Amino acid sequence: MNVEVLTKWLESLELSPVYSHYGGWFLALLYLGALALGSNLIAKRLINHVIHPLFHKSKITWDDLLVKNRIIIRCSHLVPAAVIQIFSPIVLGRDTTMWQIVNTANELYLIIITLFVIDGALNFIQAVWEKTKLGERFHIKGFLQALKIIINLIGLIFILAVLLGKSPLVLLSGLGAVTAIILLVFKDSILGLVAGIQLSLNDMIRVGDWIEIPSHGADGDVIDVSLTTVKVQNWDKTITTIPTYSLIAGSFKNWRGMSEAKARRIKRSVWIDMNQIKFVDASLLNRFQKIRLLVPYLESTLAEIQKHNEDSGEDLTELINGRRLTNIGTFRAYCAAYLKNHPEINQEMTVLVRQLSPTKSGLPIEIYVFTRDTEWLKYEGVQADIFDHLLSILPEFELAVYQSPSGADLRNTQTNPAPFLEGSA
Repeated sequence: MNVEVLTKWLESLELSPVYSHYGGWFLALLYLGALALGSNLIAKRLINHVIHPLFHKSKITWDDLLVKNRIIIRCSHLVPAAVIQIFSPIVLGRDTTMWQIVNTANELYLIIITLFVIDGALNFIQAVWEKTKLGERFHIKGFLQALKIIINLIGLIFILAVLLGKSPLVLLSGLGAVTAIILLVFKDSILGLVAGIQLSLNDMIRVGDWIEIPSHGADGDVIDVSLTTVKVQNWDKTITTIPTYSLIAGSFKNWRGMSEAKARRIKRSVWIDMNQIKFVDASLLNRFQKIRLLVPYLESTLAEIQKHNEDSGEDLTELINGRRLTNIGTFRAYCAAYLKNHPEINQEMTVLVRQLSPTKSGLPIEIYVFTRDTEWLKYEGVQADIFDHLLSILPEFELAVYQSPSGADLRNTQTNPAPFLEGSA
């Protein structure tokens, strides 16, 4: 059935030549469209009811990704394009103007469908890659996005070539004249591609990493690394979008090493009031000797002090002479012993209790250790338990934390002023 047969059939119905002519073309186009639509429906039904169920039943996992990324269902749109390409010369006639119009539209349709199929194939490659061990380390999303841009630009050139009726090579040869414009338009994409290559090759960032970028207000998990941006979900559930090249141009902190080491650092100080620091007297020493964790320290240290004092022959009636225990030193020894016996502290890493330089806020005793559990909630719980204990036992060493006077302290001083010393003017 072609346009001439349809035109003659309409003339047999005693329609005017004009109506028969245009009616014949209309019916021919309608017939061609029905063939294309019918072939599309048959192809989709075959894919949805035969091919896809076979994929779902198979034990292979990657074929399910073909279904998820709609590659085969997009290929079904190639069938009507083929039908139109085959039947349009028969139905419309090869040398007619209408055939040329339909053929041009079909070529444009074929190019667009091909671009959709390629897009689905690249998405499929990304999905398969991300399920591999290498995919956890090296992300190819940025590369594939760059490739999609290039392919779509080539597709646009082919579309223009079809519309203008010229060879794509002619348009490609003139592409150098607009290179500067392309570089300007796709500046962020080009910078992002280069940055993405550096980030992947140097394994600087992965999806799931906890990163911290104060300059961009980002502190949380990386949820996406694309060609131009990196998305970070902050701990308050907001999302910060950062240009990929900013990670190369600037600096950021990646906490992945902490997770891989299965240890998280505690670095916090207890600020001791320096007015409370003193030598250990007999009553205080007697109290210390009842503390189980201090027994090994006291035995070795007292023996060492006694030997030193005997060898020095100094007058020990004066406190300034010889070596003596101090409450702050004994407190440090207790902290170290307590941490080395703590079940949640990683003993294979640094366990350090050190004294920092005194300041106007007191004497800082810093705890520098690593917990076994890196999970945030458990880590904070372990840290809080340690300092709850250390702050609570300070009175046992006749020590106190330094705390700046509050408004209540000042009001109490004004209400109960200190009495004058005897003999004062």
